[in-house]
This record gives sequence, structure tokens and C-alpha cells, in this order.
Amino acid sequence: MGTLTDVKAHLNELIVGREKEIDFMLIALLQEGHVLLESVPGSGKTWMAKAFAGSFQGLFRRLQFTPDVLPSDVTGIRFFNPKTQEFELRPGAVMSNLLLADEINRATPRTQSSLLEAMEEKQATIDGETLQLPNPFIVIATQNPVESQQGTFPLPAAQLDRFLFRLEIGYPDYEEEMAIIRNFRDNVSHKKEIRAIASIDEVREWSRDAKKVSIHPDIETYILALVRATREHSMIELGLSSRAALALVHAAQGKAFVDGRTFVTPDDVKYIFEPVAVHRVLLTAEGMLVQDAAAVLREIAESIASPVEAF
Repeated sequence: MGTLTDVKAHLNELIVGREKEIDFMLIALLQEGHVLLESVPGSGKTWMAKAFAGSFQGLFRRLQFTPDVLPSDVTGIRFFNPKTQEFELRPGAVMSNLLLADEINRATPRTQSSLLEAMEEKQATIDGETLQLPNPFIVIATQNPVESQQGTFPLPAAQLDRFLFRLEIGYPDYEEEMAIIRNFRDNVSHKKEIRAIASIDEVREWSRDAKKVSIHPDIETYILALVRATREHSMIELGLSSRAALALVHAAQGKAFVDGRTFVTPDDVKYIFEPVAVHRVLLTAEGMLVQDAAAVLREIAESIASPVEAF
């Protein structure tokens, strides 16, 4: 149907001023990762996810998280049908290619944890029966800043670690905000403009190719240096894990593929380092008083020399 370039062009038409975020979402799709979008209300997080999902011919489901959403709403349930006198399966929201978990931090911890198995193992267990999820399966979750909201439940570290990227969406610049006002001032729904540019089969093919992107041993050494530096930094209490190191590798491969290359460069690693790592590190009490995690990670990235000879 279309190419990855066609998909990017279509998304940039639908979503104003979010080229970088679109790249990260495409990388996550290719590497079967998950994305956490965080920003204040009204910044277009949900529209981004809906436009992204609509650009592919896959099964898209949206689940609005509230405190009364149950784990069975996420994974599914078997219920007794009095007409047939049999138990029947009612699939949950995870039985999709792309699940929009809207305002995920408003769900209770029990409901949040019901996503863990699906996000990590691509399967759901319903009444003891394990069901495989569609391929690909990714979660795009949104949340408002926890510290400014009442009635929210911060995601635990185990849940955050399942997300490949955490993207903090800031306010648009003047020109971008003016374009948003002009595009939406008539209060006309833009849903009709979303078109499926690529099929799921094409996405699977791109995903296979992205995983074949080569990584030079010097790049692997560079990634490990960044990871180990987070464990030794005086302001970081909990550094990056081995799973995070693999996430950096996969994200760098995805970045190279999105840019049309068959090999990873040091710039790819620098580009994806912060959004892969920012939700996985825990600062010390002293560190939280003077800096945020993103600033500490930028400091680490600047302090580690990147390989240059082979690139």
C-alpha cells in the first residue's frame, strides 16, 4: 500500500509540530515496544495516538482508564451464556494491534498490573487459559503529570520498565499553535482525514528488516558505557538494567531504519538515550532536590565519548 516515508508524511500532515514524537512512535511500532505519552490536558496526546493507529490497517482499541475499570476489561473474561448453557470468551482491549490506554494513571494498581503480561509476553491469561495477542501488539498510554492531579495512581517501576519510550510533550511553539487554531477553529472532526497508509503485513515486514540493522561492536561498547554510567552516578539511586540496555539497542536499530540506514550510528544512540532511560532511573533524595532525571541523563551523555572512527 505505502512506504514508511508515506506514513511519516501522512502523520506529519495530521499532527502539527510533532515530527520527533512521530519518529519515536514509529520506532516503537517497528520494535514492538510501548510508548508512554505524558503532558498536561489538552496537548493532543489522544489525537496523536488515534491518528497514528488510523494510519495502519490494524485492529485499534481505546480504553479510557478510570478507577472502576477492571482487569477483565483489559484482558477479557469468560462468562456464562444462559442461552447456549456454555461459557464464552469476551476478549478484552488487549486483543488488538494497537491499544490506546488513555489516562493510564487513573486506573487502580490492580488494573494497571493486568497489562504487565500483555506488554512483556504478548499474551493474556483468562481463567487459566493463555491466549496469544495479535502481531504486532503495542500499547500507547497517556497520562497527565501525577503531581498536579488528584485521584491518580503513579505507575510502579515494574510497569514503567515495560515502556520502550517515555515522551514528555511540551507546549507547541507560536507558529505551530497558530496552525492548530486555524486547522481546528471550525470544530470540524478530522477523523475523516485519517487514512490507512500501510497494511499490517507491511508493518511486519518493516519490523523484520529493522531487527536486522547492524550494530558495530564499538556502538555496543558505547551503549554499555552509558548504561553503566547511570549505575555509578552519585545522583542516581537506581540505574539502568540489562533490559534497558537491550531497549537502547532496539531503539537505536529502529531509529536507523526509520532514517533509511542499515547500520546504527552514535548519533542514533544519543537521539534515543533520554526517552528510553528517563523513566527507568531513580534519583537519590539529594538528586531530586537539585536536578531532574532528564538533566542527569543529558549530563551522562555529554560525559561519555562516542565512537567516531567507523562512522
